[in-house]
Amino acid sequence: MPARRFAPLLPNPRLLLRCLNPSSAMPPAAAAAAQLATAADPDEDICSTPAAAAAAASLEEVAPPAPLPPPPASAEERVERAWAHWRRLGSPRLVVAPMVDNSELPFRMLCRRYGAGAAYTPMLHSRIFSENEKHRDMEFTTCKEDRPLFVQFCANDPDILLQAAKMVEAHCDYVDINFGCPQRIARRGYYGAFLMDNLPLVKSLVQNLSQNLRVPVACKIRIFPRLEDTLAYAKMIEEAGASLVAVHGRTRDEKDGKKFRADWDAIKAVKDALRIPVLANGNIRHMEDVKSCLEHTGADGVLSAEPLLENPALFAGFRTKEWKADGDEDSGLDQADLAIEYLKLCEQYPVPWRMIRSHVHKMLGDWFRVHPQVREEFNAQNKLTFEWLHDMVRRLKELGGGVPLYRDNSTSQHTASNGLAASSA
Repeated sequence: MPARRFAPLLPNPRLLLRCLNPSSAMPPAAAAAAQLATAADPDEDICSTPAAAAAAASLEEVAPPAPLPPPPASAEERVERAWAHWRRLGSPRLVVAPMVDNSELPFRMLCRRYGAGAAYTPMLHSRIFSENEKHRDMEFTTCKEDRPLFVQFCANDPDILLQAAKMVEAHCDYVDINFGCPQRIARRGYYGAFLMDNLPLVKSLVQNLSQNLRVPVACKIRIFPRLEDTLAYAKMIEEAGASLVAVHGRTRDEKDGKKFRADWDAIKAVKDALRIPVLANGNIRHMEDVKSCLEHTGADGVLSAEPLLENPALFAGFRTKEWKADGDEDSGLDQADLAIEYLKLCEQYPVPWRMIRSHVHKMLGDWFRVHPQVREEFNAQNKLTFEWLHDMVRRLKELGGGVPLYRDNSTSQHTASNGLAASSA
């Protein structure tokens, strides 16, 4: 299906960020180590192209940042500001969740083509981001069409978090604090969901940002086993100055999304208890889930993560075979088509090859199961190129056996008319 045409883009988002924001140069030893790591692992290289390099030739001037807004005079004014900001953004209902190495700029732009109204960056480590220019250049890029945008950080030091957030506040609509990551790396680093054991620190992180940023603060949280603890936690975050809360309806120990269903009742309880916008996260696999979740929880929007990796067109009403319903028809679109669109976006917005490798695996998983020899050839490629990847997708299509994406036209029209999806794909 024809892709949406975008307005002219900023010349080079990577260089633009470097130009606008003060940076701390890497220590020589760290720079040398990073260079060696890149040389040893081609997947860490940026997928730069001649077209992207040419676009970097000029940089646009950006107006100096506006002064900090005056602090709200009351809790009521803070809530009013939170809603006013959300409405200015268009009250987006369909949001791409933050995913480490998987919600980078090209993928966000692909999802926006297919109905996503807003998106999160991958989780960024506040200390590394604030100290390491190379890390910033590789891990955070954006463009003027990449809005509304949440930039997410993990942190356990309020001052370091603020330093990192100041570097991106001119390029986003929310700075988000990750209080939801349940993985072992978060335990070791003492961030994410493991800060649920230190509520004073959580409160300090939120307060310091909300009092010193020009953009609102959002927080992505998980639920406690006891509902009353979850509600007290969410209210504390709101009172500390957050303007939006995204609730993942699983506990810190419920890491497997396929094994543990998200608790929409808990999300509803948080929505009923808070006065600021609340987003729901969990169990969003297709547009019927979106409709059911919004009706059940009363949330102001939904986030989807893993299902979008397999099907970036989810928010436009497309389903994979796993979730095909009676009456759904072959849409004429499949994951190979989406993979080609994604690769073209990567040529436009360079990112590390490791991100591209990961996305291609997830988008073409069904095809690789039919043709495992192509997957093995893909895995054996030490150094990827766009030419090779385009040729691989072409060969997969010639071999056949791809599974189409399906669409219920009546459901798609209904959701579009209710503002839940508006695909121009």
